[in-house]
Amino acid sequence: MQKHLEQELQYHLQIRPGDVGRYVILPGDPKRCARIAEHFDDAHLVADSREFVTYTGFLNGEKVSVTSTGIGGPSASIAMQELVRCGADTFLRVGTCGGMDLDVKGGDIVVATGAIRMEGTSKEYAPIEYPAIADIEVINALIRAAKKCGYPYHAGVVQCKDSFYGQHEPEKMPVSYELQNKWEAWKRMGCLASEMESAALFVVADYLRVRCGSDFLVVHNQERDQAGLDNPVVYETEAAIEVAVEALKILIEEDKKCC
Repeated sequence: MQKHLEQELQYHLQIRPGDVGRYVILPGDPKRCARIAEHFDDAHLVADSREFVTYTGFLNGEKVSVTSTGIGGPSASIAMQELVRCGADTFLRVGTCGGMDLDVKGGDIVVATGAIRMEGTSKEYAPIEYPAIADIEVINALIRAAKKCGYPYHAGVVQCKDSFYGQHEPEKMPVSYELQNKWEAWKRMGCLASEMESAALFVVADYLRVRCGSDFLVVHNQERDQAGLDNPVVYETEAAIEVAVEALKILIEEDKKCC
């Protein structure tokens, strides 16, 4: 029996089947987990290991969890795989992003419908020709939630990268020619914002046959700054958290209708 329990224990997250609900919110920052768990009923700490902190509680009578992923695709994909092994099947990534499109302002919410795979993790799951697309049910729930909460929002494609400073200081990088030219291409295509996890999560979710979507608080928009436009800087993430929690409630109720 002891050996069986040891085999079920997930190496990185330090959780077992039964520790988490089927619905999981995925922030990057471990410090956000306790704050998100305050939106749950009867929430309790399940595990705290490396960058992975997990709380479990209830929403609308359904068991739900929050697990932090750290920064970037590698750790986010680890979290998703181990959570799926423990019974999770619906994921909402919530975090921050930098705006790219000039209409996207600091303090707005971005709902990712798809992600540009300018990162490395997803390439170990699928060829680069395979798109990183969010689940349509999760997208719709996030949009409904943003409207219900009354926050300004945008829905569309985001760009995912592995290097934070490759975005913010591309001219200093040896491959500046590639970074700057591709950034210009993403802008011309109408890319809304830049972040670091969604591409990996969307591709891994497709591989594992689970649902995943993302919503972000826009911290600021460097393109608006360069264009001399008003560029508010907002660090308070509660709006994005509220949208994710409300979207989970919507998904829970919709799933109950289908059962």
